[in-house]
Amino acid sequence: MDERLTVIVIEDDPNLRLGCVQAIQLAGMEVFGFDNAEEALRLIKPVFTGLVVTDLKLPGMDGLAVVRHCAELDSGLPVIVISGHADVAVAVEAMRSGAYDFVTKPFGPERLIEVVQRAAEKRRLTLELSDLRQRLARLENVEHNLIGDSAQIRKVRSLVADVADSNVDVLLLGETGVGKELVARMLHRHSRRRNAAFVSINCTGISEDLLYSELFGHEAGAFAGARKRRIGKTEHAGRGTLFLDEMDAIPAKVQITLFRLLQDRVIERLGSNQRIGVDCRIVAAAGPDLFERVQAGRFRSDLFYRLNAVTIELPPLRERREDIPIMLEHFLLAAAERFRKPHPTVTAEQMNRLMAHGWPGNIRELQTVAECLVLGVAKDGLTGEAPSEQGPPQSLAEWVRDFERNLIARELRRHDGSLARTAEALNVPKTTLHDKIRKYGLTEGTQG
Repeated sequence: MDERLTVIVIEDDPNLRLGCVQAIQLAGMEVFGFDNAEEALRLIKPVFTGLVVTDLKLPGMDGLAVVRHCAELDSGLPVIVISGHADVAVAVEAMRSGAYDFVTKPFGPERLIEVVQRAAEKRRLTLELSDLRQRLARLENVEHNLIGDSAQIRKVRSLVADVADSNVDVLLLGETGVGKELVARMLHRHSRRRNAAFVSINCTGISEDLLYSELFGHEAGAFAGARKRRIGKTEHAGRGTLFLDEMDAIPAKVQITLFRLLQDRVIERLGSNQRIGVDCRIVAAAGPDLFERVQAGRFRSDLFYRLNAVTIELPPLRERREDIPIMLEHFLLAAAERFRKPHPTVTAEQMNRLMAHGWPGNIRELQTVAECLVLGVAKDGLTGEAPSEQGPPQSLAEWVRDFERNLIARELRRHDGSLARTAEALNVPKTTLHDKIRKYGLTEGTQG
């Protein structure tokens, strides 16, 4: 929040108005002077974050009406009233109507600045409290959708709550199925653009010319079959949000135009030389290897660095396994309601298999598994019970042992046998990991 609050001075006496404006300017505040209330109130909208200094006696709308108008608009908006000695009774009435304080004529600049600075400090505190409440509300709404209590998902929730109501473009990185479109929609839903359109386009599997047309539109006759003008998704988004899914698949020619869109907020329809200004927010999603694609020259570096001012990395499900039980319960409840089926009981054996699974499809795969559990359909050995010939059920210690062994083996494979990288991924000392590898009879590769 900008600490430089705007002060509006309403005073029909030009000399007094000039004196007030100059004194407030010298105190380091931004100030605008008006000789009538009607003109000043054009600036005082519901989003106005400053304060008002007004004389009681004005041509047209008087100072008491200004106080009442501001109180109705924003009860936290401080209004300081300037009054003559004969107007003290009216000034007291203004205080009852919601004025912050009043200054009696004649007054020195020190007296005015003292009252304005106190009002400004109160205004800052009020705005900070309001901002905190709004952020907490956003965070609660985000938490309702981004389920889990792992450190990774808490970090994502905090980032979403912090940047949702700004105009900054956002880059979402993550594997398929981690919820990138969900996060994009949440950024839109909790932004000031929420009442405008959310427009989504998947950039994969579309030819270069067709993707350009989809994004930026075309004029009649721009190519064979273009019989009439078409408005692209960027224009259609208007003052809303444009979500570019699988952005790393955008062809080089379209990347150039996209960079200009991000840089200048202008586009040109295919077949036209007319530059069109746009005011949509860009949220783009790509795989976790986007930076490697930049380094390999397969994605423009200028576009990457222009877009990643705010980057939100969404963790794969295998890296936040502690969130699986609560997410599964959420999906089970939703599926039971959707299919009008009873809520199933998940056995300890089933949960252990779910906790040990690699989840290549991430959250989307977990949602499918929950639906299969509700419908009673077997799914990849994850939802059924173990065959009876497997013998008596395992003890908790045995389940923990098997889970730990499988987890270490999978991480070793993922890191090409590197003890150091596997230890870092599992957040354990290398000596501890080495002992467990020996205990479970696993094979480690390079020590790097």
